[in-house]
Amino acid sequence: MEKKDFKNLQLSRLGMGNMRLPVHADQEGTPIDYEKAEEIIDYAMAHGVNYYDSAYVYHHGESEVFLGNVMKKYPRDSYYLATKFNIGANPDYKAVFEEQLKRLQTDYIDFYLLHAIQVNNYQKYIDSGCIDYFNELKKEGKIKYLGFSFHGTPEVLDTFLEMDVWDFVQIQCNYYDWCYSRTKIEYEKIAAKRLPIVVMETVRGGRMADLGPEENALLMEARPEWSVASWALHYVKSLPQVQVVLSGMSTLDQIVDNVNTFSDGVTLSEEEIKTVYKAAALYRKYLTVPCTACRYCCDGCPMKIEIPQFISIYNEMKLQGRGGIRQKLEKVESVGKPADCIGCGACTGHCPQDIDVPKIMKELAAL
Repeated sequence: MEKKDFKNLQLSRLGMGNMRLPVHADQEGTPIDYEKAEEIIDYAMAHGVNYYDSAYVYHHGESEVFLGNVMKKYPRDSYYLATKFNIGANPDYKAVFEEQLKRLQTDYIDFYLLHAIQVNNYQKYIDSGCIDYFNELKKEGKIKYLGFSFHGTPEVLDTFLEMDVWDFVQIQCNYYDWCYSRTKIEYEKIAAKRLPIVVMETVRGGRMADLGPEENALLMEARPEWSVASWALHYVKSLPQVQVVLSGMSTLDQIVDNVNTFSDGVTLSEEEIKTVYKAAALYRKYLTVPCTACRYCCDGCPMKIEIPQFISIYNEMKLQGRGGIRQKLEKVESVGKPADCIGCGACTGHCPQDIDVPKIMKELAAL
């Protein structure tokens, strides 16, 4: 496993994201499948992965509980825990932090982040007093390193970087967003501050693991021994300011493939970088709506609509036409349907991609 120095630590280049753990889909609330999830963690630990990322809201809070249970069999100094405070889920940051220590069964957190900084919430984080409080916890040793995960505008990023209190920053980064979103700008601003970067959404919620026949063939011709997903991971780990690359692995096959990717020591050549950019250009036609299926929109939806599934069908409709779309909409297992959307905006308020979900639901409902 490739490692990279972070202050006085050596962090694995691959980090285990715990937002998309395997679940019991046939059970109410789709709880985490502990047996399968623990198998993934055990494989990661056995192969040198030492960075484990979670958040207060992942798997409705069960992610932190799972990590606390499964990691207690390992020495506490053999891994590093990262988790996040989400002001929208519970603004009582003091109570949240204490609850997280109990969930994770630890007396300190290695990497602590403000969660999902966006245009509509950044001022709340600033005004709440949580930043000063978490810096006090750093002095006490309850937090080792403080950072924030970001989904806002370059202007908001400037506001946070000017605070000069951060040890690292977490951003969405992949070769598609590098070309067609604000990722390159964000990366360069953070690099100018010489802050290490933790990367999320490297494979865009799994969507870049299978780009499409033409795009896949392009990559496979260049490197037949690599999976399509590994191209995305190789690209991001080649960026010099990137410290840890998170992957939300939900199957054993995924962790095996990713461990191989982060054990080969390969840095993409200029020609290979041109190849991924060409794949991104071809792939762009699929992304009418840039949903990553993070499911933040689902947690607060009063009508319990499986929004990412419906957006996926919406994208298919925009690309291929309406033939068969109605039947696909009817097959989605969802309590609420697009026609049930009341336009409350709870989804848009939590969407890192700023997607106008009510507008899409209205268009689908018309079908």
